[in-house]
Amino acid sequence: MIMFFNETDFKTEAYEDWKNWIESSVKKEGFETDKINYIFCNDDYLLQINIRYLQHDYYTDVIGFQYSEGKKLSGDIYISIDRVNENAIENSVSFDQELARVMIHGILHFMNYKDKTESDAAEMRKAEDKYLAYFNEII
Repeated sequence: MIMFFNETDFKTEAYEDWKNWIESSVKKEGFETDKINYIFCNDDYLLQINIRYLQHDYYTDVIGFQYSEGKKLSGDIYISIDRVNENAIENSVSFDQELARVMIHGILHFMNYKDKTESDAAEMRKAEDKYLAYFNEII
């Protein structure tokens, strides 16, 4: 089950499309969704989470807390809509394209993708690109 929550004024009509895309992407990796919560928030909200739980005093676009067991993915993924907007402008992509990148990035972490080293980050980016292409096909 994938649920969406708003701690900001962000709204979309496409929740069902986003859900179907995420679930299909997860299945392509050999996993299944159990309970995934996407929480859309602003910069300040996510900054406070970053400070409190990760001891990082800087803005970020996504933070995930995973509770998965085996191949069943569960967790909370917090996304700063402010960062998504800014990153979309900076990278010359649409808001939806950037939101999709951040959404799949959080899920990929739940599927054991890492991004701390250059080689891990390259593998993560390759997987993001794969699922963004899939996103473009179905949404």
